[in-house]
Amino acid sequence: MSAKNETKSYLVQMTENTNGKHLNGNGVKGKAIHHVNVNGNSYPAKDKRRRKTWEVKPSAMANNTLNPIRAMVDGMKLTPNPEKAMIALSLGDPTVFGNLPTDDAVLQAMKDAIDSHQYNGYAPSVGYLKSRQAVAKFYSCPEAPLEAEDVILTSGCSQAIDLAISVLCNPGDNILAPRPGFPLYKTLALSLGIEVRLYNLLPEKSWEVDLQHLESLVDDKTSLLIVTNPSNPCGSVFTKEHLKTILTVASRNCLPILADEIYSNMVFPGCDTPSLASLSTDVPIISCGGLAKRWLVPGWRMGWLFLYDRNNIFGSEIRQGLVKLSQRILGPCTIVQGALEGIFNKTRLGFYDDTIRFLKSNAEICFNELSTVPGLTPVMPSGAMYLMVGINMDRFPDFQNDVDFTERMVTEQSVFCLPAAAFEYPNFFRIVVTVPKLMMVEACARIREFCQHHYRPDRHDNNVDQ
Repeated sequence: MSAKNETKSYLVQMTENTNGKHLNGNGVKGKAIHHVNVNGNSYPAKDKRRRKTWEVKPSAMANNTLNPIRAMVDGMKLTPNPEKAMIALSLGDPTVFGNLPTDDAVLQAMKDAIDSHQYNGYAPSVGYLKSRQAVAKFYSCPEAPLEAEDVILTSGCSQAIDLAISVLCNPGDNILAPRPGFPLYKTLALSLGIEVRLYNLLPEKSWEVDLQHLESLVDDKTSLLIVTNPSNPCGSVFTKEHLKTILTVASRNCLPILADEIYSNMVFPGCDTPSLASLSTDVPIISCGGLAKRWLVPGWRMGWLFLYDRNNIFGSEIRQGLVKLSQRILGPCTIVQGALEGIFNKTRLGFYDDTIRFLKSNAEICFNELSTVPGLTPVMPSGAMYLMVGINMDRFPDFQNDVDFTERMVTEQSVFCLPAAAFEYPNFFRIVVTVPKLMMVEACARIREFCQHHYRPDRHDNNVDQ
């Protein structure tokens, strides 16, 4: 870099010349300290007000960052019954129990990427071109075509969500997110000074969006609508018709959509749900996904973001903004990037089918068992890895709320389900259905026993006609 363009400056002590004047020729006698940059200009150093005591405090962003699940779990008294082995139905990680390994072809693709010695260096912040081409080819469809330039590779789906919110929203804006819903949306938004407005999902309609409530939350500061399909924590899958009505609301209010589709293709047989972008003609959409769930490798931290710019509404500025944001932290693991083409091309179709078949079977076991437990109302899922169960708190007077209920279930039965207060939806709890079948059966039996012990029927339940 030439001296002309260099911006560094240095402290230089200027001594008197033989004429008693400074070398810079300003006519001031004596010694002085000047900042001189390399292109020859100088300016006098200024006295600055300095701190007299240590004042190191966390930033506003740090103070505004809260993971509600972590905060809730950390605050719970989780002491399992020592006479019963712990069954954790709380963590959305399909690898925990070892019963759902990824396909051998996925592992081989990783080994091949390592052995190639081609992926040990830095990749572009948006990902290798070849890897983005592989992702685009795998997910492109006639209704929603993708090119490599529409794809940004990220460190898991979480970073993709972060990029989408960050590029579209400013402090003081508000976004719309589902309730119950994935809490990371709120965690990220609040840390950036963005308000989160929660629109209701309706359990009696298999967790469809309450469209009237959603639209009532919109104002001129609403900058983004988040749609999660299939859903965490509900396991719901929206129909094509319902997705179209969501798009109608977004179009009417000029709202871009963040489509969280990390569970796309994890839909039970008999159900079908297209990508949101494949149905949109005028609403611009950023879609997020990744390897974590469908390929059962959440720890590999490979996600992606797709840009579907209908009618050039996003334009070049949003694209450039996403690239700039991706440069803050250089993308996902290069080895996994190098393995993507092999993962997409060589994973057995039977692997996907086996995973979905297992999840549906466990969901049916859980739903059928808990449907006959007085005081509980499970909602049958249609995809993903979760099932939500409603609690009739009036019938369980021993407990104040769903947190208290699930905490005591750990103490007495060593079964841990996540209270749905973590998803902004009290008096429900979420069950992860990835555990081995026998463990699922055992967990349901323990939940039944727990409920039978604490259930108090309404006094009218036992009335007999006189």
